[in-house]
Parts: sequence; structure tokens; C-alpha cells
Amino acid sequence: MSKIPTLYSFRRCPYAMRARMALWVAGTAVELREVKLAAKPPELAQASPKATVPVLVLDDGTVVDESLAIMRWALAQHDPEHWLAGDDAALIAVNDGAFKHHLDRAKYPGRYEADGIDHRAEALALLHPLEARLERASCLCGPARSLTDIALFPFIRQFAHIDRAWFAAQPLPWLQDWLEHHITSPLFAAVMPKYAPWAAGSPPIRFGR
Repeated sequence: MSKIPTLYSFRRCPYAMRARMALWVAGTAVELREVKLAAKPPELAQASPKATVPVLVLDDGTVVDESLAIMRWALAQHDPEHWLAGDDAALIAVNDGAFKHHLDRAKYPGRYEADGIDHRAEALALLHPLEARLERASCLCGPARSLTDIALFPFIRQFAHIDRAWFAAQPLPWLQDWLEHHITSPLFAAVMPKYAPWAAGSPPIRFGR
């Protein structure tokens, strides 16, 4: 395989999902190294002391170890759908901050010694402004998907999957349609194949188009 960036990823991690989606749309091919979180390869920690996915190692050795930074880097190289025009940093910050806080405690109440129902309600309240946006336009920053849609989508998907019947019963028709559109999109299908965990000596896997 010719020299291309290396991406340490984990299929079900929402941060890694959004990074892979941006890399795919940007047409940036990478060598994908699927990480098993219970047995992380030492090469991941060598690349980034945080040892959390996603981590992108560029051809020149530069390390990009934040998912949003990976998205923005990839789209700065090539942005065929003009995703960067819909980069709402404030909305993304709410998702990555308050919403993620409540999502984690709603999904894993025992791990956090939290009241999962209370945190589910708090997370739900943060979705109502998104519903209002989507009532006015098909995507969060206008008529077409953008960086903001893809940055938020994996986390809202994770929240919906805590209790699918409960989520389907909420008065969020526009958000539910938006979520279903992204879940069933060719883009999401393209970035979600299963790969065996990587280890030194594993055959390289080319990801991207």
C-alpha cells in the first residue's frame, strides 16, 4: 500500500464515526486500524498519549487526535459537499458538552451512579432546539447535510438507541426523520463495515474512496 495517513478507529465510537464520515466524503483514503478498546495496541498510545480514538497520523508524522479536528482537516483538503459552510461551533459544543454528559449517564447510570431517567430527560430537552431548526430546513444548517449534522448524528443515534420505543414516542418528528435519513444513508453504510482488531503485522486495510 502506498503511503497514506493512518487512522486508529473503533467502529461503534461516535467520535470515530463522524471522523470516518468526513474522511469518506472528502475522498481522503487512510490505512484503517480498528482498535479493540479492551486491548489497545501500544502503537495507539505512542501516536497519542490520550490513547483514545480517533487518531489520525498524517504522512509527515503529524498527529490529529480530536475528531472535530480530523473532520475539519479532511474537509480543508477537499469539501465537495461544502460541509464547512455548515460548521456551527456553538451547536457542536452543546452536543459535545452538556448533551454528551447527559447521554453517558442516561445510557450507563450504574457506571456513573446517576439517575438515568433524569439524565434522559435533560438530554431530551437539549434536542428540542434541533427539532425547531429541522422544522424550518431539512438539515441543521440549511437544506443539505453539513459538518454540524454529521458531528451530532452519531450521538443522537446513540441516545435514540437507549430505548428505541421511548424515543419514537417523543414529539420530535422532524428530528426522528432526520435521524432515520442519516442512519439509512449510503454514507453511513460505507463507513460502518466490521473489521478485525488491528495488531502489528496485520495486513493493511485501505479505507476511503
